[in-house]
Amino acid sequence: MERQTFEQYIELYDEQIATIRQAAHDLHDSVNQTYGNDLPYGYHLDMVVQGIRDFGHLVCATPDDVLPLFFGGYYHDSIEDARQTYNDTMKTARKYMTEEQALMATEIVYALTNEKGRTRAERAGEKYYQGIRQTPYAPFVKLCDRLANITFSCSGTDATNRHMREVYKSEVPHFLSAINPHSDDPRLLVPHEVVMKLAECLLDDLEREEQNQSAWWYEY
Repeated sequence: MERQTFEQYIELYDEQIATIRQAAHDLHDSVNQTYGNDLPYGYHLDMVVQGIRDFGHLVCATPDDVLPLFFGGYYHDSIEDARQTYNDTMKTARKYMTEEQALMATEIVYALTNEKGRTRAERAGEKYYQGIRQTPYAPFVKLCDRLANITFSCSGTDATNRHMREVYKSEVPHFLSAINPHSDDPRLLVPHEVVMKLAECLLDDLEREEQNQSAWWYEY
């Protein structure tokens, strides 16, 4: 979809998007979830959706997919972190969209919900990534989620931020490979433009100069 066309539909659905945003913020506030040291979790949700605003035109196949994309961004952690079930999420999505759109939106959220596990690796294992690869728009929304987390970790200077920056940096090659189905379906794309934003955040100028053409960001 052309960027201008995508932006026109965002404007057309502005009221619905704003309502979805507020409902998602309120949901995470209701379970006292925060982001970073003391930010409301809505701060993270807004960062994820900013990625959708900036790059959604690269993957959005039809106007009917705009609202599911935004809902997926705002609600992507609702099952994992806000005590919602699949049916709860579907019920909420139906308030704003048709049945078909609500199903697409809920499937995005479900795909981005971590598995049960004791470690970070167990929670994001092969079954988890397989679900992302098979679900329209899930690779893109997950990429926007990771971009938001990386941007935040790179903007801070405390020990937690520095640690997470290195964690994300070490995970990127596997992460990009795991979410990418290498499909011709635009709804399953992992846009190179977003991958480059990850590189800009994680690597300083010297590191980029030292990398060769086989570096991970050139593969997507």
